Amino acid sequence: MDAWVETTAKEIAGHAERELEALVGVSSPSGDVPGAEEAVALCVAFAPAEATVERIPCSTPAHADDLVLTLQGGGEKRLLLLGHLDTVVSNEAHRPVEHAGDRLIGSGTVDMKGGVVLAIGVLRALAQRPELFATTSLLLVNDEEWRRGALAHTDRFGDFDACLCFEAGQREAGGEEGVVVKRKAAGTLKITATGRASHSGASPDKGRNALLALATAAQTVAAQHDPQGEDQLSAVPTIMNAGEAFNVVPPSGELYCDLRAERLEAFARVIDALPEEVGGALLEPQLIRQWPGMDAREATRGLLEKATELLGRPVVGAERGGASDASHMAAHVPLTVDGLGPRGGGAHNPDEFVLIASLHSRAEVALAVVAALAS
Repeated sequence: MDAWVETTAKEIAGHAERELEALVGVSSPSGDVPGAEEAVALCVAFAPAEATVERIPCSTPAHADDLVLTLQGGGEKRLLLLGHLDTVVSNEAHRPVEHAGDRLIGSGTVDMKGGVVLAIGVLRALAQRPELFATTSLLLVNDEEWRRGALAHTDRFGDFDACLCFEAGQREAGGEEGVVVKRKAAGTLKITATGRASHSGASPDKGRNALLALATAAQTVAAQHDPQGEDQLSAVPTIMNAGEAFNVVPPSGELYCDLRAERLEAFARVIDALPEEVGGALLEPQLIRQWPGMDAREATRGLLEKATELLGRPVVGAERGGASDASHMAAHVPLTVDGLGPRGGGAHNPDEFVLIASLHSRAEVALAVVAALAS
């Protein structure tokens, strides 16, 4: 293993567990401005003194400003480190860090505050090696989990030489260190049903049942599910709300569906399959979120080969179905690598966790990729 990678990874791991415990101690669900501000303050405190601190408007209105930490140096390339501070867990359900054997359990540990502390550790390491890059910026956003539109910062960082995103890492079947270089496109489909209310006992047939219309829509969407097909389309109904009282024919309602595919264009066939009305209740579909996919397999092949050499064990490109801000950046920065965070599991669930040992091993992976870029 490269000497700088080995020594520096130990330093990062020495701080990472305590920093992760502090950061997870802050509840920061998307849209919670006080929680986001507290998380940002911790990240600034963990950052190297050499970094300039900047707050820039979040992509989503009414959210706390995003954070940019920047180092200037004497190298030639510009490097973007990327992550998010928001979680999907509500304040009421928030779970601070608990130590359980080889795990750190807590809200946002693996998605993605574990990756954030590794990214900050890498930034501290690069503050001691200013000759490696001309500019290194760490962008931490506060709306990744619930953002509907595009990432507003692609224009600012779109001409950087490389982007490294610190979403959760993984290990491949053969034991190789996996980083994410391919992701599916992601969409959120909202279907609104408009019917007519009537008394469900006295005059049930005078109503137009929005709930039944949405149930048909849900089955129609699910019938388009074809993960083994050409577009590897997954179509999953996830939330349905309808009705106002137990004795009234539901006059309105909403259905949400999660869509993933190789291409954004594949979502059109899900919408085209929906009927315009069911039993007199009208259905109105709308794609309220569309995130592009990413495919950096070819662009990153040489980089991962060099990182393998520096790490002393294989670093391989992997695919993942989940969405990430790396997908937005990859459309502008071809040399984009994601999945550089620690390994763990249970994202978005009460028992979400990070494997403690992976804070060290994945710091090694991230540093090997950084060193490969610098070379």
